[in-house]
Amino acid sequence: MVRKILFLCVSTLLCVMGVLAVTATFDDKTRWIWQAEDGPANTWVAFRKEFDLKKVPETVLANISTDTKYWLWINGEMVLFEGGLARGPHRDGIYYDEVDIQRFLKLGKNSVAILVWYWGKTAKTHEDSGKGGLLFSADLGETVLTSDCSWKLKVHPAYDPRSKGLGRSANRPNAMDVKYDARKAMGDWTSTGWNAVDFSMDESWQTATEKGSADTMPWGKLVKRPIPQWNDRGLADYESLRIGKEQITLPYKNGGETPVRIFAKLPFNKQMTPYLKVKCGGGKTINIGTDNPFNLINAQYTTKNGEQTFETYSWMNGHEAKYEVPPGVEVLELKYRWTGLGEIAGTFECSDPFFQRLWWMAANTLYICTRDCYMDCPDRERGLWIGDVADQTGAVFYTLDEAGRLLLKKGIDNTIAYQDSDVIQGLAPGFGEYRGKSSELTVQSNQYIAQGIWRYYFNTGDKATLANAYPSVLKYLKLWEMEPTGLPQIRNGYASWVDWGTNPDKQPVEICWYYIALDAAKKMALELGETSDVAWYDARIKSIEDNFERTYWRDGYYGTAGAVKDERVSALAVLNGLADESKYPALLKNVLTTEYNASPHMEWMIEEAIVLAGDTPAALNRMKERHAFQVNDVAVTTLCEKFGERKGTYNHAWNAPNYVLSRYIAGISATEVAWKKYQVMPNLAHMTAVKQVVPSVQGEIDVDIKRTDKLYGMKLNSPEGTTAVVGIPKASIHPKVIEVNGSTVWKNGAIVGNIPGITWNGEDKNYLKFNVAPGKWTFSAKTK
Repeated sequence: MVRKILFLCVSTLLCVMGVLAVTATFDDKTRWIWQAEDGPANTWVAFRKEFDLKKVPETVLANISTDTKYWLWINGEMVLFEGGLARGPHRDGIYYDEVDIQRFLKLGKNSVAILVWYWGKTAKTHEDSGKGGLLFSADLGETVLTSDCSWKLKVHPAYDPRSKGLGRSANRPNAMDVKYDARKAMGDWTSTGWNAVDFSMDESWQTATEKGSADTMPWGKLVKRPIPQWNDRGLADYESLRIGKEQITLPYKNGGETPVRIFAKLPFNKQMTPYLKVKCGGGKTINIGTDNPFNLINAQYTTKNGEQTFETYSWMNGHEAKYEVPPGVEVLELKYRWTGLGEIAGTFECSDPFFQRLWWMAANTLYICTRDCYMDCPDRERGLWIGDVADQTGAVFYTLDEAGRLLLKKGIDNTIAYQDSDVIQGLAPGFGEYRGKSSELTVQSNQYIAQGIWRYYFNTGDKATLANAYPSVLKYLKLWEMEPTGLPQIRNGYASWVDWGTNPDKQPVEICWYYIALDAAKKMALELGETSDVAWYDARIKSIEDNFERTYWRDGYYGTAGAVKDERVSALAVLNGLADESKYPALLKNVLTTEYNASPHMEWMIEEAIVLAGDTPAALNRMKERHAFQVNDVAVTTLCEKFGERKGTYNHAWNAPNYVLSRYIAGISATEVAWKKYQVMPNLAHMTAVKQVVPSVQGEIDVDIKRTDKLYGMKLNSPEGTTAVVGIPKASIHPKVIEVNGSTVWKNGAIVGNIPGITWNGEDKNYLKFNVAPGKWTFSAKTK
């Protein structure tokens, strides 16, 4: 019998509903399965299937898709903790996972067990299919194991579908609280045999109902998961446990008459799932949450008789987990599982502990806002707001590994797939999926074009993703009309929002962002060979350049006549080049270092503009002043949404101080697409040492700088496939001799040596510069 081979590798990138993705062909017999009822929402369903193997193949990959999340066991061993992604890649599709299960299989009888959690709610950033479902297919060599009516299932009775969460607005997380009653548990249902201890296959297990073949609606086209599975670090002990101010150790028994709260301290804020092991009678309710005031995902566990364990499979975040333990409960173990996407691969160290801690806090903030998508916050919303993502992109390429870059690609693809006509929406899936209207935030849409889409391409060289996005970029920018003034007419999105901060001068801010987006889109067109579009960009760019100064220059700063002085306008004018260098001294004096209206969303741009305007110490002073209230708080390990007393969420996506520190203090930045060429132009200001690791697409770039009054030393490990330009900063030292790997290459203003891999690049007012080939290099600039 001829059958389709499972996992037919479609290696070609296909454009599916506007999304560049790898699709899969499932076996003809594979069926979506569920209970007879389509839902209901917030349902946990257990699936089981037994099968025999006469031979274990060398490779066995399983394709698995669910609406929405799943946990996988084979032969009683957990294979995958929280598989699946929020739906979808586009309006008519769903993701599937490819999971290597070979090492879990054995000769003879095998079992597969899958717990599926169906959310059943459309919100940020998940589009509900309307039906729970499981799709499974694995090529076992002599046979294909597929999901069909031969599987057994049971709605897990211990999970309460009425748990809090379904009534929350669509502006809140998709996941609901977990409410679990162990008295209704099914025993060891994931084990290898039907007759395992405390488990038997009884009449309560139903035959699975077939709901349709692969690619059938409402699930739609299957798109391969574009990011790795979570980095599951396993269960770990908390750093410490306390009740009030008193530290405790385990085992601990609540012998009182009222519940007690045990606070379990994490090393730092993390995405994690709490775990417990207790001994007690049945019917005791243990509430589980975190210290995070905005945490909207909690758990409740009701005990059975005896010794028992429980883990809240729905992740939450915070600095401490909270367990509310009722009287009569003996706590034997408290642990947590830290999961997340990839790793923080970049590092930044310096002689100033404040800025070293700030960089690490920003990196941790970014990592916690990274999972199914880049999100604005891990608690209140978990939404892919594209302005927040644009802020994150500066940090991504100095901080995260390949998984972080792939997640940004996914975010771009999702945004393009969920555009509203020609509008680039502010959220994907977007307000239209659950509110019936666009989520366009004009400032964020333009920011995303420049700092999201273009920056992603420039740092990765992924031209296919750029080509997929570019037509939408052009269409969106053409929605803007020009006024007789020669400046763009401001569009009305669903909300007129430019920043959380105070006194926004909205119109010139929006004009600046449109100008920045035009410039980025022109670069896209040139990269893609779309030269016929360039004249249109040039005309609009020139019109803004000819009229912005006349309209908004206010004798020392940029802004609207009569408006409160707003440093954001002047900063954007510096960043986008509308302000020429002759204006820099006035801008530094009158607005960039004196006004404090920006929220963290745009604060990093103010600091970047101050650096570009020539006063790096002032940028660092402002950075320190703005972030001191968090950095100096030893209990805090992430950066919050707002400055001042109203902090908002205490882990929010706009975390870009590490972008400024990496790009301008360590001075490392790409100068050619995909880091084929980059520069190291440090500006240490008051610091005496900086060490940076950049996880570029070409490999790790490792820079280690130390300086004294008489010596400036730099070690550079430069990856293959790159050319670096290294600058010795004149502000740090006035050398008479420069040595590379122990040999003199420059002396008293002239090149004197010839070292293979090192050539002279000239000098400017700030740096003595050298071209550097791949390899390990040590530069020593000496005053004698």
